[in-house]
Amino acid sequence: MLSRVADAMYWMSRYVERVENLARFIDVTLNMILDLPVGSPEPWQPLVSVTGDHDLFAEKYGVATQESVQKFLTFEQDYPDSILSSIRLARENARSIRETITTEMWEQLNQFYYLVRDASQSDRVQKSPAEFYRQIRQASHLFQGITDHTMSHGEGWHFANLGRLLERADKTSRILDVKYFILLPSVTDVGTPIDDLQWSAVLRSVSGLEMYRQQYHGITPERVVEFLTLDREFPRAVHYCVIAAENSMHAISGTPVGASRNLAERRIGLLRAELSYAQVQEILARGLHEFLDALQTKINNVGDGIYDTFITLKSIPVDEIMMQTQF
Repeated sequence: MLSRVADAMYWMSRYVERVENLARFIDVTLNMILDLPVGSPEPWQPLVSVTGDHDLFAEKYGVATQESVQKFLTFEQDYPDSILSSIRLARENARSIRETITTEMWEQLNQFYYLVRDASQSDRVQKSPAEFYRQIRQASHLFQGITDHTMSHGEGWHFANLGRLLERADKTSRILDVKYFILLPSVTDVGTPIDDLQWSAVLRSVSGLEMYRQQYHGITPERVVEFLTLDREFPRAVHYCVIAAENSMHAISGTPVGASRNLAERRIGLLRAELSYAQVQEILARGLHEFLDALQTKINNVGDGIYDTFITLKSIPVDEIMMQTQF
């Protein structure tokens, strides 16, 4: 497969997943506001801080309010990771590989783009934000389902799967980080009904409340962290995403699972091993934020390894080319 095509497949899928998870970010924050007691600090500033784009937001909007943060994360054209910017980039990547993806994939992604673009030119988000972000999640699910059911599961599909899973692992960790920041101003709420409601909102944000309840009886911070980071079966848990991403990476390279022949395989193998042997008690003792911050760095390093291994064209020394042509 051409590196150009692999790169476009990877980023097309990653941007679609990013759009969905940004919608989840905002939706869980809206739900948390309903559960916070009167007088509690609103969680919009932590939401911007966790995305890592505080400086750009402060430059363009200043104070973090519900309206300004929603506009920044959803429709800001100068912000490359906003929902509108991300779906536009996903569509442009898909356009560049129209001969590789299916007609159904292109049509759904096109409809997805116009859904967001048209909303940016109206007041529908202000009138019904929950409904708008629900439609974004559904559009993303539909695109992923169409991709899985209309595209051959060869190299192209595996590159798309890699992008989707790494983005999902990163964003699940950031949703947990949002909860961490919201608790900082009022640690006295830990263990109270308010705390339980907030953790329930976190689980709902990743569509994991029902699956969590099938596995655990009560909602506690320790169990939620374990479920969303270390579970091997829940599709939005970080560990599940890393395992599935590693399988796709080995399917692309042909390297047997458990072995490594390149930088990307070594990095994801190390991350998978770390999560396999991690204990939630150790994570919380170390500090949830510190663990998640390091985890996000390692996921980014895996992405860099994929680019260096599969996408970047490495030049061959002239003397090596001459030796090859002599045989």
